[in-house]
Amino acid sequence: MTSRTAWTLLATMALLPTPSPAVEREDDRLDAYFREYLDAWFADEPLSATRLGDHRFDDRLDDLSPEARAGWVGRDRAFLDDLPRRVDYDALSRDGQVDYEIFRHHLDSALWLAEHFDPFVEDPRVYVGYTTEGVYLLLTQSTLPKATNLANAIARIGQVPRVVETAKATLSAGETPRVKVETAILQTRGAIGFYTDEVFLLADRPRGEGELAEAAGAAVEALRGYLEFLEGELLPEAGEGWRIGPELFAEKVGRELDSGLTAAEILDEARAEAEQVEAEMAVLSRQIWSGLFPGEVIPPDDERGRRAMIRRVLGRIGEEHGTPEGLVEDATATVDAIKAFIAERGVLELPEPDRCAIIEMPEFMRGNSVAYLNPAPPLDPGGGSEYAISPPPGDWDEGRVDSFLREYNARMLRILTIHEAYPGHYVQLEYANRCPSLIRKVLSSGTFAEGWAVYTERMMLDEGFGEGDPKLRLQQLKFYLRAVVNAILDHEMHAGDMTDDEALDLLMDRAFQTEGEAVGKVIRSKQSSAQLSTYFVGRVAFHRLRRDIQLEQGDEFDLGRYHEAALSHGTLPVKYLPELVRRSLGMEAAGD
Repeated sequence: MTSRTAWTLLATMALLPTPSPAVEREDDRLDAYFREYLDAWFADEPLSATRLGDHRFDDRLDDLSPEARAGWVGRDRAFLDDLPRRVDYDALSRDGQVDYEIFRHHLDSALWLAEHFDPFVEDPRVYVGYTTEGVYLLLTQSTLPKATNLANAIARIGQVPRVVETAKATLSAGETPRVKVETAILQTRGAIGFYTDEVFLLADRPRGEGELAEAAGAAVEALRGYLEFLEGELLPEAGEGWRIGPELFAEKVGRELDSGLTAAEILDEARAEAEQVEAEMAVLSRQIWSGLFPGEVIPPDDERGRRAMIRRVLGRIGEEHGTPEGLVEDATATVDAIKAFIAERGVLELPEPDRCAIIEMPEFMRGNSVAYLNPAPPLDPGGGSEYAISPPPGDWDEGRVDSFLREYNARMLRILTIHEAYPGHYVQLEYANRCPSLIRKVLSSGTFAEGWAVYTERMMLDEGFGEGDPKLRLQQLKFYLRAVVNAILDHEMHAGDMTDDEALDLLMDRAFQTEGEAVGKVIRSKQSSAQLSTYFVGRVAFHRLRRDIQLEQGDEFDLGRYHEAALSHGTLPVKYLPELVRRSLGMEAAGD
């Protein structure tokens, strides 16, 4: 732990009142009760245990039958009912109360989701995750001995046929949206490829020999049967019923984002912000124009002309791109400069050792996003993290591949790496793994995680990264506009009646995305609800908190200390940030 990070943590502890023995006992009761819950949860759902770094059940895969899943609901209901009887909220420390609220919210929301959604009936992608992810994580992330991980992986692979049979018996063609079936087909093909080739490379075992080969062969046979089921039975009967409707969407946004903002408020803020960002992009594009198009008259200064100008400038910048095969290498090349800048400017203390690997996204994980950060799990924090990037699919034509590469051009890759890794997701989640609260480690907030990552994009350029390159700033604004428009798209696709053509127009005309990126985002929006709003809502929370604290502290504001204070409390709902960050910085809470 570095000196400034240690100072931040020690200062936070010094500012806390010394808890009385009674308060300590009640906090301990909450911790013990949560550990009871984890024991029950992980025994029922071994893949969740592995994802979070608990390896007691690594040789098992979940029983996904309707009866077993009904048991999950009963378990959560029992723990929720018993929580106030087992733990006295009023007797907890303030940190304990925050943890209590997070735990209660998790249980209540899990029950609500189980009541209103059943992905095991209507989403065939779910089962692909069970057939592959649990094995992949053991071979790439677990810190157990290699031989143990391999034995557990072989045991899990042997259970893939059971998962596939459950999927065939449970999925309902009449309730399965076509877009989810199509993605599941692509992911299942990737899963077959994983057990045909990649699993042997990860396990460092010869292909086609031994127990691993025997188990993998049976898994491939089962997955081929699943692929036939998807293509022959589900796909012909699949419909377009992917919208969840305004009432469910509003409730889901309130529960999953847990930000204090309603769905209607988020939409209004996003629309206003989109106008502001577009105006900033127009100013930059006007400055860049003559250098890119010397002698060519700039478009008229009206709405249509400004958008044409921005699009032309972005298109020319996008021509500076790499190749599909070089995406991972190109992203890796950006890392050293970004990390050096963070250290030089005191943005925050970077985690040591650095355990973030940049990889090509496995095929069975593709279909939802171009990049992701798979962090070291909170219960096994010594494992590695993966910043994964997906190249364009091999069956795309030349035009669509070129569109993809123009979208993820040389400058955009720098912004993407800031977001996904330094100082975005990877750094934030490494900080989160140091948080002493077990509840906050396990029950993390996607709104916090995505909000921090989006916040860092502008912050890094504001601090001087890129040496004032207006083309890089324009790419950053475009990337941020994507986050803003995500929230609009999310709302209008699920709470409204936006068509595919209207969605593409929003993404391509208003957010200046290439056609390939826009098509992918429309597909993604149909396969999830509420998640696309997390980027904008979280960024708004971090932006406002930074602004308010900087105004209150004035010349005493220290950017590195602020960032470390913001990350020191775990990946928790953003509504708690103002109180907890002020406490860490020795400030009175707003309104005191």
